[in-house]
Amino acid sequence: MNVLVINCGSSSIKYKLYDMAAGEEMAAGLIERIGEAESQTTHVVRGSKTERSERIADYDQGVKQIMTLLTTVGTPPPLKDPQDIDGVGHRVVHGGEDFYESVVVNGDVLASIERCCELAPLHNPANLGGIQAAMRILPGKPQVAVFDTAFFQTMPPASYLYAVPYEWYETRRIRRYGFHGTSHRYVAMRAAELLDRPQPNLITMHLGNGCSASCIRAGKAVDQSMGLTPLEGLVMGTRSGDFDPAIIFHLTREGVKLDDVRTALEKKSGLLGVSGVSRDLRDVNEAAGNGNRRAALAIDVFAHRARKYIGAFLAELGACDAIVFTGGIGENAIFMREKILSGLAPLGIELDPTRNDRRSSEPFIITRDGCRTAVWVIPTNEELMIARDTAQLIGRK
Repeated sequence: MNVLVINCGSSSIKYKLYDMAAGEEMAAGLIERIGEAESQTTHVVRGSKTERSERIADYDQGVKQIMTLLTTVGTPPPLKDPQDIDGVGHRVVHGGEDFYESVVVNGDVLASIERCCELAPLHNPANLGGIQAAMRILPGKPQVAVFDTAFFQTMPPASYLYAVPYEWYETRRIRRYGFHGTSHRYVAMRAAELLDRPQPNLITMHLGNGCSASCIRAGKAVDQSMGLTPLEGLVMGTRSGDFDPAIIFHLTREGVKLDDVRTALEKKSGLLGVSGVSRDLRDVNEAAGNGNRRAALAIDVFAHRARKYIGAFLAELGACDAIVFTGGIGENAIFMREKILSGLAPLGIELDPTRNDRRSSEPFIITRDGCRTAVWVIPTNEELMIARDTAQLIGRK
């Protein structure tokens, strides 16, 4: 079974092709700057990279480009014909309260995704556009929507409700939804396998340019750091995470335009905002090593916020089987893992530096004083999770 996974952004399409029977990735690529004068395409087959620069006007043309590359590039190409694709899986950021799991796309699903565009105006329109393009370019092929929010629909009301007028939830759907669900679900599944426990208690930390923490009890999500939008929660590359909402009132009274406040909170805050250097932790850490005080402060703020969420989720769980780090920072920034976890010694978790570079197969934390919490670095694979959901759903038809 050949499954194509598509992740559409506002001006980009990420994609991967999987042979699910063989369990292997056949091709992957990225189309950037869609709609601009010169779009950039990077396509990889069996480690061999092909790059192209040409105008890609819209998602339809982008999906056509993917079909051309999959059937012409490589020796041999991954596909002989686009009809060899058995199904297409799509990342969809926001499913509201409509979707508790991945679904085969039909008219009702498309309508629900469109209704959620007001909740995720930066993401859902692009996700919807990618689905509609794939339906036009590959008519008759099943399309599957995999929602970032679905994993968190098991959160209880005490976790997802804000302490605001209840009618805001009833009439305007204002509540905590949670995001990065496909990533958290994948690493939770891998942790369960490593622990040999089908329903573990976990804290999963997806740390990258976007950052989120999930609290998982008996295999089900019960809390999450992100909220109505991906702005809430941890410090991120350019997003503020948690902050006092009265700051907005103060700024607007001072004459700052509301759109400018939103832009600052989403695109000029986080590591970039505090450090003044970069949204990339590697650049911030280098600057801190060269004596940049603000860069060092940004690292401290990032780690402090992450540690607070781990502490809160440990209290919520009572007993935690494992803390899992994933994402670009979570997987690769050893110094940041050390900094986040260094404050947890009173809870019986102490770092063993000699084992802090291990991935997946072994914990890299010494546990003391009866604490049974292990810690793993588990590389995430959202695309594979989407491909598996797609194969499972279309296999039922």
